[in-house]
Amino acid sequence: MKKIRIKICIFTVLLPLAIIPCAFGQLPAGYAGVPYFDSAYCMGAQNIPGRIELAYYDLGGEGIAYHDADATNNGSILNSTEGHCRPGIPEDICFFRKNEGVDISYTKDWADFNHPNKTDPKVNQLYIGWQEDGEWTNYTVNILVKGRYKIVTIYGNRDNGASLWLNDQKLTDLKLPEDTGNWHYWTQATVAETTITNTGINLLTLKYNSGANLAYLDFILIEAIE
Repeated sequence: MKKIRIKICIFTVLLPLAIIPCAFGQLPAGYAGVPYFDSAYCMGAQNIPGRIELAYYDLGGEGIAYHDADATNNGSILNSTEGHCRPGIPEDICFFRKNEGVDISYTKDWADFNHPNKTDPKVNQLYIGWQEDGEWTNYTVNILVKGRYKIVTIYGNRDNGASLWLNDQKLTDLKLPEDTGNWHYWTQATVAETTITNTGINLLTLKYNSGANLAYLDFILIEAIE
């Protein structure tokens, strides 16, 4: 008999905050967002050090988990047109978070891999595109180590004047050093170095403007501090 492996997610983020006050003590007072989860992803808050997948911004909606210039997910709209939801690609990749305002698409064979990239993104990598000035996304993160970090990203096009904020306090600017010349010509770069002195559950906010396709932020520990 063929065995079938079933992944079961337990969404602990739905527990009332009163049950786990210490874990959420560093979030800004009154913050109502919760870490992203779905049937495929149920890891809770993303870890630092580690990779922050930008498409996994918090649940909570416009004005809480994110701000976008319009209410439509322009990536999902584009992927509804002929040729954009590629053969064999699951709908939950083609139309990821289709009912929310943040504009998300994924890397495609004919758009992102039909030419040399300085650094190839992953196949079917989700990314935030269609960026407009003043947009932002929130991420409940679990900071495991105090220390000095470098932040590495993979991106397409040009600098978008982005910055990172921790619990509503500015952490660092992000500088995309190279104009790749096209939204789908990708490169990888260290975009900041910063010191993080908090640990535990915190709120990370990515503020950005028009200019780039952004996939993720890798927080790489340079040196731990006491």
